Amino acid sequence: MAKYTELAQDILAHVGGKENVSSVKHCVTRLRFHLKDESKADTNYLQKRDGIVTVVKAGGQYQVVIGNHVPDVYEEVLKVGGLADGGSVDIDEGDGPKGSLFDRFIDVISSLFQPFLGPLAAAGILKGITGLLAATGMDATNGIYVVMNTLGDGLFQYLPMILAVTAARKFKMNVYTALAIAGAMVYPGLSDSVAAASKVFGLTLTLPAGGYFNSVLPVILAIFVASKIEQYMRKITPDVVKMFVVPFVTILITVPLTFFVVGPVANTASSWIGIAFQAVYDFSPIVYGFALGALWQVLVMFGLHWGLVPLAIMDMAQNGHSIILTAAVLPCFTQTGVLAAIWLKTKEPKVKQGTMPALISSIFGVTEPAIYGYTLPMKTPFIVSCIVSGLVGVYLSIFNVTGYAMGGMGIFLYPAYIDPATGSFHSVIHLAIGTVLAIVASFVVMMMLKVPTLYADIDAPVDVPVTPATPERTVSAFVKDETIKSPVSGHVVALADVEDKVFSSGAMGKGVAVEPAIGEITAPADAEVKILFPTKHAIGLVTEDGTELLIHIGMNTVELEGNHFTAYINQGDKVKAGQKLISFDTDAIRSAGYSLLTPVIVTNTNDYTTVLATDAADVSANDNLIEVVK
Repeated sequence: MAKYTELAQDILAHVGGKENVSSVKHCVTRLRFHLKDESKADTNYLQKRDGIVTVVKAGGQYQVVIGNHVPDVYEEVLKVGGLADGGSVDIDEGDGPKGSLFDRFIDVISSLFQPFLGPLAAAGILKGITGLLAATGMDATNGIYVVMNTLGDGLFQYLPMILAVTAARKFKMNVYTALAIAGAMVYPGLSDSVAAASKVFGLTLTLPAGGYFNSVLPVILAIFVASKIEQYMRKITPDVVKMFVVPFVTILITVPLTFFVVGPVANTASSWIGIAFQAVYDFSPIVYGFALGALWQVLVMFGLHWGLVPLAIMDMAQNGHSIILTAAVLPCFTQTGVLAAIWLKTKEPKVKQGTMPALISSIFGVTEPAIYGYTLPMKTPFIVSCIVSGLVGVYLSIFNVTGYAMGGMGIFLYPAYIDPATGSFHSVIHLAIGTVLAIVASFVVMMMLKVPTLYADIDAPVDVPVTPATPERTVSAFVKDETIKSPVSGHVVALADVEDKVFSSGAMGKGVAVEPAIGEITAPADAEVKILFPTKHAIGLVTEDGTELLIHIGMNTVELEGNHFTAYINQGDKVKAGQKLISFDTDAIRSAGYSLLTPVIVTNTNDYTTVLATDAADVSANDNLIEVVK
């Protein structure tokens, strides 16, 4: 029996069995379970069991803290549980994310957008600048305008290609096969070719209005279907031809299926939406204003708003004015309001960092970064935004706010509401009042409510035992007194002040933390690299005198998946004191919303009578940091 088989079996049994595991991953110190029902886990037993340091519940994860040998325990957990590596249980039922169908939908959508929220917000701001250039009278043929328009529109135009990458990772399929499928969906001239061909093999081939450019759900559904086809083909295809047969069959089936099924479904759903809203408008413009204002953001998420856009265009062409979409032009500002409240109230640095560019983008009418990155995953802000948008829609309907052109978005929409025949500013005035109402009302309501946590359950009690369990020892008889040098330059922080309870409680061992001044980790002594985590955010060393050290760069930086980190050594290498081990981009990591506070832990603390940290306020690399006495 492998060394950690019994421990792995015991862990699985006491987290509720493998059937209770949605997924399991690991970082440098802990197993990170997503459980379907946390109440089935026996936390008290696991905290007291030998080989387990403690248990932490945070960020929707059930974390079993193991210590430096967590990779070995993780491999054994996968083996004895029949679990997929980093994924779900390898059985047919019960392997999805926990929660309602709506919760699962939100989890999928938000996780697909979060990896590129920064560029998404940047593109939204660039689109706003382009709109500003147009508002100042710059011609669309001007070189500056052309370049700026391209910069802002490029990401949105080919959004399906980007979503294909994140969806492929989410649904665990080959990224390049997913890109081939998305490329077919946004193939240049596809709409015109389809209109000319009309039928393929006797079947009608239709696309949603405008094709699949800028679309969201069609490509997500396509990649989900493709992932299932690919998984099946991997099982039945001989290894000798698997390399090209699997992607060949996956693409061959998925793309036509997308064109024949997703296209007609999207068109039909959009038509039904248009008919339904027209019926509501005929019944009561005020009810219509509330319904459209409240539901507009939801319709855009599903791509169903195209059922109303053609009606508005036809109305504008026939009458020179239209009120069909008026109730839908201000929801972007309700996003602005709730984002401002989130920014002020959140305790999560990563959320505070990301909401500001999303807020700026929403002012320009681009709400994707706000919705997919923050308000939809948090749910409450999204609901507040929708309700306030509905009420603002009622206000606009009461005062018969009318558009006279298909204008810009966000702060650039007002000129389209000036009556060209009379020069009246009636609609513009009420639109401006509606904008203020949208921002202020959504802000005030959100300020009165609790802002949900997104990346970690900050307010939830963390289950850390008062007396931490004893970590499993790997060195005891041969340790010596030693002075450990600092592996990084920066400001010294007491371990008790580190926000991660696993470190601050001493559960992993005694030590100290350093807030890095520069992005470089050097060897604190002559040592062997026992652990180098694949994401390069943490390294485990054993010095020649037997001190076991864990250097953990930042908090939750495992989520960066190695981005912004560079390792200069490999696991198993022998290193000399002062040798450069890892470098990291401090600005990029902090800009991504992560703390860089770096704990330096003596993980075999129990082999010493004394572990003392420096009393200096600041240290340079190779200054004395920790003294251990046998």
